[in-house]
Amino acid sequence: MNDLLFLAHRIPYPPNKGDKMRSWHMVKHLAQNWRIHLGAFVDDPTDWQHRPVLEKVCADICLRPLDARAGKVRALSGLLTGKALTLPYYQDATLDRWVQDKLNSGIRAVVVFSSAMAQFVIHAKGVVRIMDFVDIDSDKWTQYAPTKTWPLSWIYAREGRKLLEWERQVAQAFDASLFVSPVEARDFRTMAPESAHKVSHFNQGVDTDYYSPEHHFESPFPAEIKPIVFTGAMDYWPNVDAVTYFKHDVMPRILAREPRARFYIVGARPTPAVQALADDTTMVTGRVPDTRPYVAHAAAVVAPLRIARGIQNKVLEGCAMAKTVVVSPQALEGISAQAGAEVLLANTPAEQAERVLEAFSGQDCGAAARQRILAEYTWAPNLAKLDVLLQPARQGGPA
Repeated sequence: MNDLLFLAHRIPYPPNKGDKMRSWHMVKHLAQNWRIHLGAFVDDPTDWQHRPVLEKVCADICLRPLDARAGKVRALSGLLTGKALTLPYYQDATLDRWVQDKLNSGIRAVVVFSSAMAQFVIHAKGVVRIMDFVDIDSDKWTQYAPTKTWPLSWIYAREGRKLLEWERQVAQAFDASLFVSPVEARDFRTMAPESAHKVSHFNQGVDTDYYSPEHHFESPFPAEIKPIVFTGAMDYWPNVDAVTYFKHDVMPRILAREPRARFYIVGARPTPAVQALADDTTMVTGRVPDTRPYVAHAAAVVAPLRIARGIQNKVLEGCAMAKTVVVSPQALEGISAQAGAEVLLANTPAEQAERVLEAFSGQDCGAAARQRILAEYTWAPNLAKLDVLLQPARQGGPA
């Protein structure tokens, strides 16, 4: 077997967040044909316990702690250097030395997950470098900016500009750049036309056995209610914005016509703003051992995101479990599910309330949604793209 360096901004296990699902399946897939040397940050102290799982898959591992407070202090140096703040946030001398040692040892293939990690190999020579941007991070910062007050609005807008400059530099330097959907790849080609010929995508996947409607779970809900379920990391700003909006602008419309409706916000690390949403009609669960019972017994699964890039795993998982998922246009972007047949699409608060009530009354997209997932969103065929792009490294060098 040949050796491959894999760098990720977050430890790729356990696969309990969208990015970690993708990076974990990439590592597992690549390990079938490569000796993996994994370098990654650990931003959640509870994740250190999972190192043994990665050691079974990888030949060598360098995991580095990432403290958010220290990272933010480092990030401020970007204001002085003109860099995107994301880059110094992820600087680490120990990881950098480890990476350089790996490159000096003769590794000829590098896969980088998330643009911030490209700084460790941006000047590497004689290696095939594949960049998985996943989505256009710079655009998320640009979307955040108008939602904030000064000075955060200025900082976020600056980060959007500076990070796009970095993304374009990386795309030019690397042999190929990948995104999570054809929409993300198309948009980035427009933003970075000089690298358009090297930009492509592979679809996100779902473990269709794990997220299967055939499992039988005990319901976590009282029998008399109509549960509406949102899942996701609840310290992630687009999720916080989505549930806050749904609670205040959509739920009153639903409750006026169906008083048994209850909104369940299911996900780890709810911020104080999310916790403040809890009342008699809205439940904030915090971390749960398994989100699937909540999805399986939901009367409707919702993804009312207003800020989004890439692929929403919550939508894919709900569809894989054959549930009727009510999505905003932003949450559906990049997913080829057919509105009206495989998901219910709604934009305004009135439309979202109406679609949820339709799900309550029997509008069922579940079977068709599951078939869409099986056709386009399974891991093995989608990850084959990596094998093609890395073939030059197996043959001795960059294309």
